[in-house]
Amino acid sequence: MIGQRLKLARSAAGLSLRDLEVKIGNRVTAQAIGKYERNESMPGSSVLIALADALDVSVDYLVGDQEMVLEAVEFRKKKITSRREEAQVEAKVLHFLEHYLMVEELLHLSSIEWNNPREISYPVHDVSEADRAARSLRNHWGLGSDPIPNLVELLEEQGIKVLATELSNNIDGLTANVRREGKDPVPVIVVNSKEWGERQRFTLAHELGHLVMDVKARVDEEKAAHRFAGAFLMPAEALWAEIGKHRKAIGWGELFELKKLFGASVQAITYRCKDLGIFSQTTFQRLFNEFERLGWRRPPHEETLARKEGEKPKRFKRLTFRAVAERAISEAKAAELLAISVQELNRRMEDPSAYEEEASV
Repeated sequence: MIGQRLKLARSAAGLSLRDLEVKIGNRVTAQAIGKYERNESMPGSSVLIALADALDVSVDYLVGDQEMVLEAVEFRKKKITSRREEAQVEAKVLHFLEHYLMVEELLHLSSIEWNNPREISYPVHDVSEADRAARSLRNHWGLGSDPIPNLVELLEEQGIKVLATELSNNIDGLTANVRREGKDPVPVIVVNSKEWGERQRFTLAHELGHLVMDVKARVDEEKAAHRFAGAFLMPAEALWAEIGKHRKAIGWGELFELKKLFGASVQAITYRCKDLGIFSQTTFQRLFNEFERLGWRRPPHEETLARKEGEKPKRFKRLTFRAVAERAISEAKAAELLAISVQELNRRMEDPSAYEEEASV
């Protein structure tokens, strides 16, 4: 049955039942569409195709795994968002995860389950305890205190799915769990692909904090997630080794080198130094006055020498190519998953110059 998928796609398109009836050329009535959504009946193939075309989704999406649902969806919003806006993101996440998990299952990969510590969720009774949560997770994943060169790859290797997609200016990102019948939930983090690189990395680490922490009622959850993100990207031991434990002044050259090393914004580095007591409140305020003067405290918050692009999730594409090479899926299915033609798929599989062209774009 297609009820849940159909209703989500219709909400994402911002259509009423009557609007959808008109958009499919009155092939069936609004009442009939309502019955499809309530799983009281099933459309014929011609109506199913018309519904998919009208809603700009694939037939595969509508008839896909109906037991796969999003739960515990948490949007990080700057402003109030419409249900249509949220539904569009949810539909995109569900469609993406269905494909991703299918490829992982065909390849029998352990990353289809996420590598979560036994003691999760880490209890946080005070914002400062977010540091301990970040350190515990790093230890569980065997990261030590080294900087993380590619955060997206790390998360996906640990079974957390990452989707970078264009979001409205009202949404920073979101976390959710994908629940499947008889299987453990799979966490997913969505970030705005329009954001500059260091901001995306911080959002990923921030959302990771929401996934792994149990923030108690009297603690500000957003501040705890910010503290977790700083601690996860910039462990105290690593930062002390690079900058020392107490500083009264710091120059731009040093700040920009730290920015490159940790993949974090100058503002995030400054906050982290304050949290660790490296910078006094006076030094911290002096630096933030300068950031304000430079315009970094206002949207889009982009700093000098910011990475123009974030870390792109590439694992799904890589696994799809692998699945074709190992004959786990057909070329036609792989082309559909990657939204390219079979001809283009074969070119990318066989012609090295195809990737030279892609890299130059």
